Amino acid sequence: MTILVGYMPGGAGERVLAGAVREARTRGGSLVVVNSSTGGAYADRGLVPAAELEAVRQRLADQGLEVEVRQYAEAVSVAETLIDEAERVSADLVVVGLRRRSRTGKFLLGSTAQTVLLRAPCDVLAIRIPADD
Repeated sequence: MTILVGYMPGGAGERVLAGAVREARTRGGSLVVVNSSTGGAYADRGLVPAAELEAVRQRLADQGLEVEVRQYAEAVSVAETLIDEAERVSADLVVVGLRRRSRTGKFLLGSTAQTVLLRAPCDVLAIRIPADD
């Protein structure tokens, strides 16, 4: 079983990653950690430095998990990257974070989680991110 997780830096990213780790342990699966950014630094601060991403991979491997990390710095959209990667690795589950956003925020930036929920080729687990995270 392959579990794909969208990862971003910070507390929210760690919360989503912890959910994916729980699922990997429960289901006996491997993890594919995907970090992507559209390259528009003013709007998208989600790209993780390579050393930090490697540290995440090593931490998970040290916990006995089979894990791969992939990073895309110039993605068309984070949602499309997750969907494409889920298809590429034949993921059985995609894990994403879900937070409340205003209507204006959804209109201007779209909703990564909603797009993944509706278009992923497999089941999707949404981890709720508190508003203050």
